[in-house]
Amino acid sequence: MTDHRVRPGQKPEDQFTALLEEQTSSLPTSLFLGAAFASILGSLSLKIAGKNDQALFVGQWAAPFLLLGIYNKMVKQHGSDSAVRTIEE
Repeated sequence: MTDHRVRPGQKPEDQFTALLEEQTSSLPTSLFLGAAFASILGSLSLKIAGKNDQALFVGQWAAPFLLLGIYNKMVKQHGSDSAVRTIEE
């Protein structure tokens, strides 16, 4: 059976991704968690106000904010690109 997995350092990231990760890693992960909670509270407020379409729109922001927070945390813990990390070590 053929092994199709990508191993650390096998495929380097491009410089645009590295630039984004460098900039966003300076943001605290709690910022993304706070944005998710604000989205949920904003959605609830809009729902109570009877603005159902807007409530759904704002409520759907919570999941992307949480995913961005997880990505941010992973970049901080594991680094931006293992290929660069192995060369520097």
